[in-house]
Amino acid sequence: MPDEKPIRSGQCHCGAVRFEATLSDGFNTIRRCTCSYCRMRGAVAVSAEVGGVTILRGEELLASYRFNTGSAQHFFCSRCGIYTHHQRRSNRQQYGVNVACLDGVSPFDFVEVPVLDGVRHPNDNGGALRRAGTLRFEPASD
Repeated sequence: MPDEKPIRSGQCHCGAVRFEATLSDGFNTIRRCTCSYCRMRGAVAVSAEVGGVTILRGEELLASYRFNTGSAQHFFCSRCGIYTHHQRRSNRQQYGVNVACLDGVSPFDFVEVPVLDGVRHPNDNGGALRRAGTLRFEPASD
């Protein structure tokens, strides 16, 4: 598993958007989500506080997308389409950062990733955060 330095550098696929993220609790906040958007996007995210993501290059190339309630804002590179981070709906003071965009980190570095129930979102069910399951990666033995 990658080391747990709180400040990580990252970029989109084409490198046009470059950023630094100060992770709230290293990789301890790693998760996936089952909401319609996250399910289709398939990203693994970790948390950073608002103000903890600094765009170093390409801010003008970031596009954003909002859906449903419009409270979460998802950012992606307008050139390559890769999702870099989003402002969370459940905690507007936090960002979710795509671990696949962090330098030297892959979603496959994590044996288990908790999957949170975004279909029955905490903001829609009285604040209950539910775990929908666990995503496991088992490397093939050659």
